[in-house]
Amino acid sequence: MKIIKAAFISLGVLTLAGSCTKDFDEMNVSPNDPTSISPQYLLPYALESSIDRYWGVRTRFERLNLDGAMCWMQYLTRNIYSNEGDNYEVSVGFYTNNWKGFFNDAQVNFQRIITLSGPGGQFENPNYEGVALVMRSWVFSLLTDTYGPIPYSEALKGTAAEPNYTPNYDPVEAVYAGILADLKTASEKLTVTGPAISGDILYGGDILKWKKFANSLRLRLANRQAAKKPAESKAIMAEILGDATRYPIFTSNADNARLANSAVLPSNNEWHQVMIQDGRTDWNISKTVADRLNELGDTRIKVYAQPNGAGKYEGHANGLPDAVATAYLGTSSLLGNYFTEATAPSVLMTYSELNLILAEAAADGDIPGSAQTYLEKGVTASFEQYGLTVPAGYLTKIGPATKATILEQKWISLFGQAIEAWTEYRRTGLPALPAKDSRAVFANDGVMPTRLKYPTSEYSLNKAGLDKGISLLGGADDMKTKLWWVEK
Repeated sequence: MKIIKAAFISLGVLTLAGSCTKDFDEMNVSPNDPTSISPQYLLPYALESSIDRYWGVRTRFERLNLDGAMCWMQYLTRNIYSNEGDNYEVSVGFYTNNWKGFFNDAQVNFQRIITLSGPGGQFENPNYEGVALVMRSWVFSLLTDTYGPIPYSEALKGTAAEPNYTPNYDPVEAVYAGILADLKTASEKLTVTGPAISGDILYGGDILKWKKFANSLRLRLANRQAAKKPAESKAIMAEILGDATRYPIFTSNADNARLANSAVLPSNNEWHQVMIQDGRTDWNISKTVADRLNELGDTRIKVYAQPNGAGKYEGHANGLPDAVATAYLGTSSLLGNYFTEATAPSVLMTYSELNLILAEAAADGDIPGSAQTYLEKGVTASFEQYGLTVPAGYLTKIGPATKATILEQKWISLFGQAIEAWTEYRRTGLPALPAKDSRAVFANDGVMPTRLKYPTSEYSLNKAGLDKGISLLGGADDMKTKLWWVEK
């Protein structure tokens, strides 16, 4: 925990002290030691803990993005400890502690903010409520896209007037419907001329940017479910794109949802903490991404990777046993310095991604407009995000705006946001990844994880709810069962 840890310890102690007598409580209430924490203190902790959990998390065996998705999507590869994600093998802590972290550190606190700042709440403020709704929706989308059916409609009620410690699970389809509705509500609650908020370490209290994030996120999720619920998804997209005043979306890289990390501990970029402060050198650039960017003459490789001793940008294959992978230590490029700086941002969503979402939607006929125009805007925004310009002839070289081209460019632009790239690959099967190296050894029957297993805590504490969740999966609780939105 990075922010106001002491405040949460105090609150936890006060909560546990409920068995004390009324007289004792009255005698020991200090006017200088409040028993509830206002949203301005809850918000920065909830933001940082949820974004850190998603982007990196320093704890070994829990790094969903860095050890899991960054390797599964062949952005990075391991030169040692291939069994820590690269070869599709994960520990019990990997799937148990990410569940716990997202629910306990993130969702519980976003829910507290909603309760405290909602109508009739102790700190009523629709802008705090709207921000917390956006973030709660974003985290729920991560959870359902990672695990499948999850507790949703009955979740986060452990401190309610009638607490529920064993919530039922909801199908992914129902979770999506709830999230999409909440994001619309959040956008409508967020009022630029409304009361100010403090503790906003993501957008600095800029409510218009929060509204843009809410609606851009709605478009991401509507597009993701479009093959399963085409009419509803088209209606959501039409509503947003048809009223830019009521439902604004990202219009430039200045709107990107990104946490600007600090040069001062403990709020550094998590990857900096792992690779620089902890001295971990376990990763290199994957041969897949290096080869493709070199083939395209894509200068983003100079940001994504460091040149090797020969001045080249090269990688090695994923899933190689340690004895083979270590042979590439002298030739495979390291991750680019941009991503290991202490202040490097943790990115949730970008203007580039939004345009590539719209390019796919236009190519599928879900929205009007030119898929080619959206594709070119998305590619250009991705280069500009790193202070680069699109190389001459690049937009011609990548080809027309087919679904394959759009999803490949989305994969390239999502470097760092590998959890999103993993979800898009599981949904579409794109981009087309190369055949596995003949020397590679993969767990999970050689199948790239399609989801994470449910945590051991649910088996012991919520078995009835979990059993329903597994029945909703349509398959076993393993890493090979496909999720609801899969198109292939």
